[in-house]
Amino acid sequence: MVTRPEPQAGDWVRRLSAHGLPAQALPLLAIGPAPDADAVRAMAASLRVGMLVMFVSPNAVQQFLAALPPDWTWPAGVRAGCTGPGTAQALTAAGVPAAAVTAPDLGESLDSEGLWARLKDEDWAGRGVWIVRGDGGRDWFSSTLRAAGAQVHVLQAYVRGTPSWTDGQRAQAEAAVNDPAHSCWLLSSSEAVAHLGLLLPQADWARARALATHPRIVARARQAGFGQVDLIEPGVEGVVRAVGAARAAP
Repeated sequence: MVTRPEPQAGDWVRRLSAHGLPAQALPLLAIGPAPDADAVRAMAASLRVGMLVMFVSPNAVQQFLAALPPDWTWPAGVRAGCTGPGTAQALTAAGVPAAAVTAPDLGESLDSEGLWARLKDEDWAGRGVWIVRGDGGRDWFSSTLRAAGAQVHVLQAYVRGTPSWTDGQRAQAEAAVNDPAHSCWLLSSSEAVAHLGLLLPQADWARARALATHPRIVARARQAGFGQVDLIEPGVEGVVRAVGAARAAP
């Protein structure tokens, strides 16, 4: 059960299916456009050499670009930061030069702390930083940069909400809950776990299994009642290895 928002969920389903894993898209986050497109355009026009723009997710990249003219290009000398390979791929697919993208490598901490480890030795005094995100989120990265002297601004490029499942999706979800031995939930965020409780309030997760790529999501899933939650490597390959190991276990 791939719980990422669309269109990422559909892409993951296709890639998992290519590895022989039956997968279904059951998004636990609904993504909407920037609430103020004029603010996005004004921010893009303000970018100057030496600035850093940190994108929190592929959705941040996609909705940021959706608010801009189709001929807009990434300005030279501006860096893009992110915390994971999915966002890095979204940036390069959008035309951001790979050399301008800073992100932790696979095997490192794929979060704000991991990104800061790549940036902390630079002089941030007086430098401009934009954080492109949805409504709310962790403030650790912005607080850390401000403490280092950066001029940090936050741009809301999209909105998040609880999705509206179709009847078919709800039936798939209920079937997975009722057959936990043959299903596994791929959880992409702590907020998604909370939405799962809203969408299936009567579900018993004691025998359910979940996969997550960050300790915070693991902890949230266990708090929600999942009987087994495995911390896995990011990316499709991490899911494939985790499911293969489970199948091979006695």
